[in-house]
Amino acid sequence: MIRTGSAHYEGLGKSGKGRISTQSGVLSDTPYGFNTRFENEPGTNPEELIAAAHASCFTMALSFALAGAGHTDGTLDTKAAVTLEKDGDGFTVTQSALTLTAKIPGISQSEFDTIAAGAKAHCPISKLLNAEISLDATLEA
Repeated sequence: MIRTGSAHYEGLGKSGKGRISTQSGVLSDTPYGFNTRFENEPGTNPEELIAAAHASCFTMALSFALAGAGHTDGTLDTKAAVTLEKDGDGFTVTQSALTLTAKIPGISQSEFDTIAAGAKAHCPISKLLNAEISLDATLEA
């Protein structure tokens, strides 16, 4: 299974403006740039997209793990806070902090903690944040 996203950027540095789109069309020419990343201009940024991806992936992984353990009902609400810090002359994503609120009838705290820890470790986006990253770059004239 392959899912795609794309980005287009015109101009360079702070004056540049970009647009991102996803295969599903959920994002379609959504603006991003310096002002949407470091200021409050409407649009998105890579860190909020990673946060949404991590929160949704973890929550789905936990849902399936709970169902696999025999639980049939509940609600899960997860927030991911991705931290971007200045690192020398650039920036580094240093953390993705997941905050989960769950209501699962009939589960013990111990069982819940074990299943949630497993979902965090095995969620594909959690794995991605430590994955090898490849680059296929083309420079057009």
